[in-house]
Amino acid sequence: MSHASALMTTYAQLPIAFSHGKGVWLYDEQGRRYLDALSGIAVNTLGHAHAGLVAALSDQIQKIIHSSNLFQIPLQQAVAGFLTRISGMDNVFFCNSGLEANEAAIKLARLYGHNRGIDRPEIVVYEKAFHGRSLATLSATGSEKVQKGFEPLVEGFVRAPLNDLAAIEQMARDRPNIAAIFIEAIQGEGGINPAKLDYLKGLRQICDRQGWLLMIDEVQCGLGRTGKWFAHQWAEIVPDVMPLAKGLASGVPVGAVVARGVAAQTFKPGNHGTTFGGNPLAMRAALTTLQTIEYEGLLDHVQRIGAYLHERLSDGLSGEQGVVEIRGRGLMLGIELDRPATALVKQGLEQGIIFNVTADSVVRLLPPLIFDQRDVDYLLERLLPLIRQHLQSRH
Repeated sequence: MSHASALMTTYAQLPIAFSHGKGVWLYDEQGRRYLDALSGIAVNTLGHAHAGLVAALSDQIQKIIHSSNLFQIPLQQAVAGFLTRISGMDNVFFCNSGLEANEAAIKLARLYGHNRGIDRPEIVVYEKAFHGRSLATLSATGSEKVQKGFEPLVEGFVRAPLNDLAAIEQMARDRPNIAAIFIEAIQGEGGINPAKLDYLKGLRQICDRQGWLLMIDEVQCGLGRTGKWFAHQWAEIVPDVMPLAKGLASGVPVGAVVARGVAAQTFKPGNHGTTFGGNPLAMRAALTTLQTIEYEGLLDHVQRIGAYLHERLSDGLSGEQGVVEIRGRGLMLGIELDRPATALVKQGLEQGIIFNVTADSVVRLLPPLIFDQRDVDYLLERLLPLIRQHLQSRH
């Protein structure tokens, strides 16, 4: 792997390179196959080399890849129409990644605050949150590890504990400059920590009362991963701003900010922009992904398979000393252990299964939405013994 020496050392990469994939399987350069229970970190929604996506992208590449936002791009209208229909929201801004979508949401909230006469708007963010690694998004992120060395941080963020409505009510009394709340419906990098449904409903009520924007980061947990289009829909609420990315185009880089009401009218020409965002290739990939999720009934499928996966995990680890909690929803599940668990990742690769560990001790499963019962069985036949063995070894 000497060719990697020309790369910046921003990633501690594993010594495996994949040559191709098919469905839920990846194949390395030696021809060994691996069951993909990570989906490129919640990106490969339809698995690998999905026939419909391959055909759509092959067709699009022969037509036009990029033209810039100086011109109309009809595919943007099609994807935006789909997203507003399934979200109950009003309009969309397209960009290229989750970080960019979150950065745009932060800008939108600040502009909204200024428009309300707040000179120094504040945004409520959360402990253990992750919103990206740009200066603004890492400042919003609740991780000193991510922030260390990049001070001074961007100001204007106030941090709250997750699932504590009393803390938000206190902020409402004490901090007149708050313009928005920014929350992940399920924290991904923070350890698969779901916001409770009653908590999300409470936030919606507080934001309505205070005139704050409710901004829900669905970058990792959205686009069908929990068995609904968006994880917050389990709480039967609608946010004002919703950043999306990851699984939106099944591997083609794309991000989006969906907005409604006053938030949808906040940005004016010149307030924000992007060169590549919403390019025809990314839009074709996004439209095909969304249509496939709908046509193939993948939301119901994820609910069924996610419940089966959760049940098998619970049964398989029942009574096991060292399992703190199994949590999440649909095909976004975390198994928290009482000790560091990063060693499990390489052991999994040796067994031909791909997953990762986040927050040091949470085994994270984010398989493609096409995962079926046989795939769950194959995964757990290998994963459960690894976890048991890890817990029985010395700390």
